[in-house]
Amino acid sequence: MTEREKMLSGRLYRADDPELTAMHRRARALVARFNALPAEDDDGRRAVLRELLGAQGEHCAIEPPFHCDYGCFLRVGENFYANAGLTVLDCAAVTIGRDVLIGPRVGLFAAGHPVDPGLRRQGVEYAFPITIGDGVWIGGNTVVNPGVTIGEHTVVGSGSVVTKDLPAGVVAAGNPCRVLRPIGPQDRDFYFRGRPVKEEG
Repeated sequence: MTEREKMLSGRLYRADDPELTAMHRRARALVARFNALPAEDDDGRRAVLRELLGAQGEHCAIEPPFHCDYGCFLRVGENFYANAGLTVLDCAAVTIGRDVLIGPRVGLFAAGHPVDPGLRRQGVEYAFPITIGDGVWIGGNTVVNPGVTIGEHTVVGSGSVVTKDLPAGVVAAGNPCRVLRPIGPQDRDFYFRGRPVKEEG
């Protein structure tokens, strides 16, 4: 079994493997090109993302600076928007649905290191997939840890550390992130702290 196969199957693997190192260097070069493009070059950024990402839907936008480990293991759906500072450690599959919004300085960390210092000294790592459902909004400065699934339409409050799966259709926040309440009819009537949607129409 190759180190890449171990990485993608949740086993301990060595990231300094020549194949993985070459893939990482390719991604780094594309990310550097993406982040260096002029602010007005939306077409250029889209072209780099098409080359970098495993898949992307229509109307995909990521604000620079952006970082990912491999890119080819990151798949995003239609109408995806990520604000500046998104970091994706896609050492396992990171799958993002359609109509997803991600705030600034969010980290999606599919990769991890063993707790035991002896294992860490051996240079081994592990990775588990992250899945983000359709219609999710993740607030700024949030971290999503390895193996997490976030259900569709859920909102994750800013500054959260998501260590466990979150169900669909809830508001969740905190460190560690926990469900605060379901999304309900009041969220159609009031958009922020009692401010009615109707008055904004």
